Amino acid sequence: MWAVGVLGLGALLAWLPPAHTDTFSALRSIRQARGSEGRLLRRLRAYLREESARLRRLSRFYEKVRALHQDPGASVDNPLLAFSLIKRLSSDWPSVIYSSEATENSRALHAGFQELQRELPGAEDLDGAARALMRLQDVYALSVKGMANGLFQHTSTDRPPLYSPGRRVAYDTGDYYHSIAWLEEAVSRFRLSYGSWNPEEERGSLEDALDYLAFSYFMAGNISHALTLSREFLHYDPSNQRVTRNVAKYEKMLAAGGDRAGRPLQRPNATQLQNRDAYEELCQGLGTQMAPEQPSHLGCSYETNGSPFLLLQPAKKETLRLQPYIVLYHDFVSDAEAETIKGLAGPWLQRSVVASGEKQQKAEYRISKSAWLKDTADPVVRALELRMAAVTGLDLRPPYAEYLQVVNYGLGGHYEPHFDHATSRKSPLYRMKSGNRIATVMIYVSPHFGLREIRVDSSRVQSERGWRGLSAVEAGGSTAFIYANVSVPVVKNAALFWWNLRRNGDGDGDTLHAGCPVLAGDKWGE
Repeated sequence: MWAVGVLGLGALLAWLPPAHTDTFSALRSIRQARGSEGRLLRRLRAYLREESARLRRLSRFYEKVRALHQDPGASVDNPLLAFSLIKRLSSDWPSVIYSSEATENSRALHAGFQELQRELPGAEDLDGAARALMRLQDVYALSVKGMANGLFQHTSTDRPPLYSPGRRVAYDTGDYYHSIAWLEEAVSRFRLSYGSWNPEEERGSLEDALDYLAFSYFMAGNISHALTLSREFLHYDPSNQRVTRNVAKYEKMLAAGGDRAGRPLQRPNATQLQNRDAYEELCQGLGTQMAPEQPSHLGCSYETNGSPFLLLQPAKKETLRLQPYIVLYHDFVSDAEAETIKGLAGPWLQRSVVASGEKQQKAEYRISKSAWLKDTADPVVRALELRMAAVTGLDLRPPYAEYLQVVNYGLGGHYEPHFDHATSRKSPLYRMKSGNRIATVMIYVSPHFGLREIRVDSSRVQSERGWRGLSAVEAGGSTAFIYANVSVPVVKNAALFWWNLRRNGDGDGDTLHAGCPVLAGDKWGE
């Protein structure tokens, strides 16, 4: 699954690659984190090798001394054995007890970890990753049991990370809708293994899971089930006074008629998404794939658009919808071009931001990383710009167009319903004096994704255009047009184009669209 990232001009001016942050928001960063873990694994192997050698020497010393104590003939009446005893006690034993070898081995392991610490994910990444799993669960209507059993892909692990999403994020933030589902599965696995199942967290236990699950049900209003789980807890730990008090409390509440067991849990809507049902149905592929109106005008064709650039190799155009106007250009980029773009953008990927008034900031409803590339960065970028100009007929020269924005989606990476054009004069687009965005081109490149936004001065009719590229993904990642009821799946190396503004310069409300969460695979766009 797969992340998208953004590179700002400030980073370019500083000429310094960004620090490793927001690992969960781009698959490229997650892969880098896996490489870091590989280096830690090698450090740990070296530590274990040195420690094993040290412990073997200690074991030989122990066996030698123990044998002397068990040998009836090894009397200290023997001057040599008496000398050996004194030597061991005055020299050998202090060397064993005060040996710095273990400390040195541990220090080397610590040093290796500290060298890589800046590259490693932090608490924010763990929370983001847990939220991503719950996002995939919600958007694609997945069951926790199915996810734990390898719904995404076959896995050899028998210790799925069920405990962290339910306990660390959902429970701690009061999201009992999700904590109950994840903790129920953890409790089920503990029960089936008679308490011997171990989650990834070594401290996890059946009692812990029962405790958190009982309180989750209590907070959700299901007092009777909270009581049942608490009594089961006391079966394993009858001396726990806190849970004993909880049982008495729950019994009293039930006697007073305080149970709300029949009420369904309400799923939280953290980002206050107004079109959530339509968005999720489109992401699940339940929306329209082809527009019902004027089907004779929809279809495929070779297009030159009157451009000499396309005479020898016309664009492979597929018209998907007329209102709003949405077309897909197949085989728009080659695999080699896609790899070049990803290689250029990779070192500069930073967490994608959204406009918030006159500012830009990170947002839960957009999880990706992106980077900006000038057409001078590489001939491939310039060639793609010329190709875009040819198929759209738009002027991509600055200041009429933004630089190429390359995006890589991360774990559960998505972009909830939004407009590409500015809907307020306070938008940073106007402050940049580049005009509003009149169009978007999104290119699905190889197994990754990139984005380009292009603008034109607001005094001109063609005020802006943009283009983004997505890549081939195994599941999810579609572009969903909410009001148009169209879901466009990811097509490798294709380019998706639509107009953001009407001819009079007003925004086209039918272009409200979203990037569905990547369920499996790697999504890049430009």
